[in-house]
Amino acid sequence: MSVPRILGIDPGLRVTGFGVIELHGKQLVYVASGCIKSNDKQGLPERIKTLFAGISEVIATYQPSQAAVEKVFVNVNPQSTLLLGQARGAALSALVHADLPVAEYTALQVKQAVVGHGKAAKEQVQDMVVRLLSLPGAPTADAADALACAICHAHGGQGLGALATAGYRIRGGRLIG
Repeated sequence: MSVPRILGIDPGLRVTGFGVIELHGKQLVYVASGCIKSNDKQGLPERIKTLFAGISEVIATYQPSQAAVEKVFVNVNPQSTLLLGQARGAALSALVHADLPVAEYTALQVKQAVVGHGKAAKEQVQDMVVRLLSLPGAPTADAADALACAICHAHGGQGLGALATAGYRIRGGRLIG
């Protein structure tokens, strides 16, 4: 039986974070993380191409068996939400082009799975990612969010993350039965 290798993606038009982990039984093992950056001076099509190519390169390099992507939240600024959705579309396209099964999680689900509270601060997520993966230091915020998404998926595949859809509801950022 092969070890699941999960690629987490935190999409962004300017910076897209990625994180790769393996699941050895119940043990999470860090493989890699980083960011794919697009040039602000490029037009939207070129930036989308950069993200698609960057994620495709990450897939070719680390050979994940599955992927997890953070869902877009609705921003106060509709233009920002639209641009983020286009970046997310580029990420999803690269993942499905590589024939990877893709799971999608809200920021609330990711924070709940990693920190235990859906309204956790970014610093809390980074700290828990460091602890859960026994990292020597904190990854960048975007890479930490991508690793958190992969961790959420690893937990979901084992039953923990499935709590969000298994007859539980959310109140005050916490899952309750």
